[in-house]
Amino acid sequence: MTTATPRLSAADPLNLEAEYTDFERELRDRTRAFAQEHIAPNVQSWWDAESIPRDLIVEFGKLGIIGLMHQRGGEQHAIAYGLVNAELDAVDSGVRTLFSVQGGLAMTAIYRFGSDEQRAHYLPRMRTGEILGAFALTEPESGSDPGSMTCTARRDGSDWILNGHKRWNTNCLIADIVITWVRTDEGIRGFIVPTDAKGLERRAVTGKYSLRAAAATEFEMHDVRLPADAVLPGVSGLAGPLACLSEARYGIIWGMLGVMRSCIEAALDHSTTRVQFGKPIGAFQLTQAKLTEMLLRYSQAQLLAHQIGRLKQRGELTTEQVSMGKLNNVNAAIEVAHTARGILGGNGVTSMYPVMRHMANLESILTYEGTAEVHTLIIGQGLTGLSAFR
Repeated sequence: MTTATPRLSAADPLNLEAEYTDFERELRDRTRAFAQEHIAPNVQSWWDAESIPRDLIVEFGKLGIIGLMHQRGGEQHAIAYGLVNAELDAVDSGVRTLFSVQGGLAMTAIYRFGSDEQRAHYLPRMRTGEILGAFALTEPESGSDPGSMTCTARRDGSDWILNGHKRWNTNCLIADIVITWVRTDEGIRGFIVPTDAKGLERRAVTGKYSLRAAAATEFEMHDVRLPADAVLPGVSGLAGPLACLSEARYGIIWGMLGVMRSCIEAALDHSTTRVQFGKPIGAFQLTQAKLTEMLLRYSQAQLLAHQIGRLKQRGELTTEQVSMGKLNNVNAAIEVAHTARGILGGNGVTSMYPVMRHMANLESILTYEGTAEVHTLIIGQGLTGLSAFR
């Protein structure tokens, strides 16, 4: 049986490593080391238990990876932030979702639309993980059409009274605050709601077959009373929550690179060591064709993420470009994971490899932060100037 030395890197076939700064590489490597040492050995048990440790966000704070984008000149950390998301997703998308909801959604809402007092009070403590945030936009009957939300807030003197039912709010079960978007007489407004507020009832969304290592929650508000300073003063209307969603979608674009890399590495390891008919299955033409197609999809996704990151650093990134990245890279990850599962044979459906867990997680990522259909129509509107939503 002949052996050969590979000339392509499965993780970096186009040598994008040379494009990163020392800071970007150092932060990526620090995150990768922590994820492989402390998360990877435990994530299957979290998946089985449908839970994730609250203290993990504190560890992320110690790593210095929370809130990279929420400081003056933070856009210059767009690539570093993307690489961090990739490393977390390489282990499990539920773990990356914990991180993304904190920094991509909750902190973005406060940073962009909060008062100076709110930013000073919450953001430093959220960077360390002392305060964990959640984000509530979706309702049982309001998903892709957030403008149809029924949760409300009304004024009562200087206070606000909130009522309604939110669902699919990652982190909320273990969070300290939840950024909650509701309908008011002044339009849709965002509120910083303490999760221990009187009248707020939380419960876990259980029985999931996807993103099990994430704290999916629903909650009901029954005359939850909040002071005037709980409202985010800097925005009214759907522009606020949609801007936060764009930040989360950006993290997903990069996170999918981690999923694909994990799947390719698993398939490559198996195909070069699994011997059938007298040679490794990676020596057969059909298997090499599959591996090649996986590498091409991954490389294209890498280039797309890299260019979108550079646009974000320059302050030139548009909503349509974010949708292009999210739609393309999630679809690519689904294809790569499915192909890898096939190469792994029967072992591919077991916890011996992470691929089946990635496949299950991707079913959630396909629809959260905007379904594939929504992103298709955002791109279509950008091309034609015509809205297909109304």
